[in-house]
Amino acid sequence: MYIEQLYTGCLAEAAYYIESNGEAAIIDPLRETAPYLELAAKRGARIRYIFETHFHADFVSGHIDLANKTGAQIVFGPTAAPGYEALIATDGQEFTIGALTLKVLHTPGHTLESSCYLLRDEAGKDHCVFTGDTLFIGDAGRPDLAAKSSLTQEDLAGLLYDSLHAKILPLADEVIIYPGHGAGSQCGKNLSKETFDTLGNQKKTNYALQAASKAAFVQELTTGLMAPPAYFPENVRLNKLGYESIDEVMSRNAQALNPQAFQLEVEGGAWILDTRHPDLFEKGYVPGSINVGLNGQYAVWVGTVIPFGKRLVLVPEPGKEEESILRLARVGYDNVAGYLSSLEAWKAAGLPVETVTSIGAEGIRAEMDKGAVVVDVRNPGEFQQSHIAQAMNIPLADLTKRLPELKPDTRYVIHCAGGYRSMIAASILKDKGYANFVNVAGGFGKIREQQDLEFADGLCPSQQRAERLGM
Repeated sequence: MYIEQLYTGCLAEAAYYIESNGEAAIIDPLRETAPYLELAAKRGARIRYIFETHFHADFVSGHIDLANKTGAQIVFGPTAAPGYEALIATDGQEFTIGALTLKVLHTPGHTLESSCYLLRDEAGKDHCVFTGDTLFIGDAGRPDLAAKSSLTQEDLAGLLYDSLHAKILPLADEVIIYPGHGAGSQCGKNLSKETFDTLGNQKKTNYALQAASKAAFVQELTTGLMAPPAYFPENVRLNKLGYESIDEVMSRNAQALNPQAFQLEVEGGAWILDTRHPDLFEKGYVPGSINVGLNGQYAVWVGTVIPFGKRLVLVPEPGKEEESILRLARVGYDNVAGYLSSLEAWKAAGLPVETVTSIGAEGIRAEMDKGAVVVDVRNPGEFQQSHIAQAMNIPLADLTKRLPELKPDTRYVIHCAGGYRSMIAASILKDKGYANFVNVAGGFGKIREQQDLEFADGLCPSQQRAERLGM
């Protein structure tokens, strides 16, 4: 028996490779197929099955391309209705991979088709369960993504409670939990940085498995949920109905553009996405660019601040062109016209660049004494835990719709936790015509060290669980 977790940090997503006697299965693959094909080839195995735990909202799965390249069977749990050929398993149905058995556990709640896969070893003993977004380490799946007019998030949370108690909790304590996501994912609100654990330990530490009643579970699970990124429903649609081959997307989108061609695309309505590190962006960028650096949760934040389907042109760091395009494709942002051949070529053509002014945390007090207003773009849970007294909290995800709250003639000091989100915010502000602000380098980590600032602290335990991770 061989199991490998393939974890992608920028999406906080875990795919799984399972193998026995030359046969392999993949669970919840990312859109690019190369990692799975290469692993199977290296180990001399044939991929027989691709198991999907549900129709994912936060990324485009690679199940269709992988099936086309390997002949493997795509498997979904009960009630799934994909727009392409797939095996819709029944609850309790078993599949063999070499000497191993995978049993389907239908666990509706996160979504109606959500299913877990229980792996039994060569001796028939329960070894581990791949829980997708049903159960995480430290949390359970959010119940609002599949809510309809006739099915509320409370209804789904109730279904999830029943699923956990009927299908997961009866398993032995030594069974390993392999979830679909870790800390940083927006598919839950209290995910651990750990990416696997035993069920026995989760029974002791995971609040979702300790609720005194179904009503308490529903209350706990539905409290403190932030709105999901706008691209989530689009990814569900792509995963359910199908999508263009990743190979075709990469071939079409990885086109270098000279400054003139780049300008023509912008004049035609393309959005400029600068994927460079924030430190590089602030020193000089193409006017109108939105900066979402590859060094953070790039795809998630692109999906949060740039409307789905918009035509894009990119400004990447040299050597990062294909990575910028691939990571966009992971969340369905396939409409890329190309990338600027180089910022140096842009400057050499006499075209304008803009900059962002940053200050160190030690300069905040002087700015405030002159009347500047601090705008904290961290998430509400982070803000409630500790923030500069009198600071405004405008989470980055809400910035565009809350811009009318900012006055053009007021000076602002913008910060986040470490500088990544605040530079995204700075680029949005500059694009919308706001120029009277400074960014804080180093973010709240440096700000908290300042002795001349007053802070408001305090976060109750239930709020702590609601806190969302960010950079």
